[in-house]
Amino acid sequence: MPRALLLENIDPVATEILGSAGYEVESMRGALDEADLIAALDGVDLLGIRSKTQVTAEVLRNRPDLAAVGAFCIGTNQIDLTAAAAAGVAVFNAPFSNTRSVVEMAIADIIILARRLVDRDRSLHAGTWDKSAAGSHEIRGRTLGIIGYGNIGSQLSVLAEALGMRVLFYDLEDKLALGNAERCDSLDELLERAETVTLHVDGRAGNAGLFGAEQFARMRPRSLFLNLSRGFVLDHEALRDSILSGHIAGAAVDVFPLEPREQGDEFTSVLRGLPNVILTPHIGGSTQEAQHDIGRFVAGKLVDYTATGTTTLSVNLPTVVLHGSSADRFALLHRNVPGVLARVDALVGEHGLNVDAQVLATRGEHGYAVTDVSAPLPADLLAGLATLPEAVRLMRFGPRGG
Repeated sequence: MPRALLLENIDPVATEILGSAGYEVESMRGALDEADLIAALDGVDLLGIRSKTQVTAEVLRNRPDLAAVGAFCIGTNQIDLTAAAAAGVAVFNAPFSNTRSVVEMAIADIIILARRLVDRDRSLHAGTWDKSAAGSHEIRGRTLGIIGYGNIGSQLSVLAEALGMRVLFYDLEDKLALGNAERCDSLDELLERAETVTLHVDGRAGNAGLFGAEQFARMRPRSLFLNLSRGFVLDHEALRDSILSGHIAGAAVDVFPLEPREQGDEFTSVLRGLPNVILTPHIGGSTQEAQHDIGRFVAGKLVDYTATGTTTLSVNLPTVVLHGSSADRFALLHRNVPGVLARVDALVGEHGLNVDAQVLATRGEHGYAVTDVSAPLPADLLAGLATLPEAVRLMRFGPRGG
């Protein structure tokens, strides 16, 4: 029976889906370090993680039988994607499933900061009645600047506008503006015009240190600031200085450069204890609805890949979907050099088989071909395919449905 290992308290629906597909599933609440992960992956075909577990090149070298990794979250920077592709390990994530949850939390943070509810809450818990409108504002009519106009940023744009905010956005790519949102030509333009600035950028290495003292200095005095994207994009010392100087009136931060590994571990940050600052433990997408949908989505992708070779929305392999009916199917991940498909088809022909359907796609250094043939695959054909000098991984599947 094939085995799957799910770490970091992944929603039980993933266990149900993988179990129904014939996998023996082991679930663990916490993350594992490199050595423990290598040991735990002995005999495991599929790995499911969230944001804490690091799937390094060393892990992949020591576990060559691992077929796929599911990141049950948006980000994949905790996985060495290049090493995974080179090892023939497909990686899937959930780019859309928690979008609404993050957006709702951003809206809540903006309102809480604008009304200074954090300070009012602390005062009342301390026994002080401080009923005052000082520093408290509606968000209607205020200008929101969104940095990163992807799935989350664009949906936030729509909801913020529905609440009466004016919306500006900046993105490196040319994105369609939704509603009445206005694209800014530069980051500086957005910072100089917006009254609330929120980061929704991805985890690419080029975004490290994106926002620091220079960017805070360009923001309007008494602006609000949010980061619900990645911890390493923000200079936390610069944010602290801007809060203490009064230049930034309030901030909400959900992600941190270094986050505790286990539930209950001590959290340290220079942002602790600051006025009108909301700190949350990386829970932007942590709603029951989002986690259930992530579990369903990623587990489904893992099952599709191992059952049919489908790589739709894989973050590191070429995208291939082959619909068809045949006696047997195989998929070959290979180095992206000329002539591989011709050699594959020649081998098939030499064994008296016809190609019923075939799809090839390439991505960077790799090509991926899925082939349906007219009869069951003989062992010597599979051996010939696996030993092609360009082969990275060969997968064989049973008969396909029509």
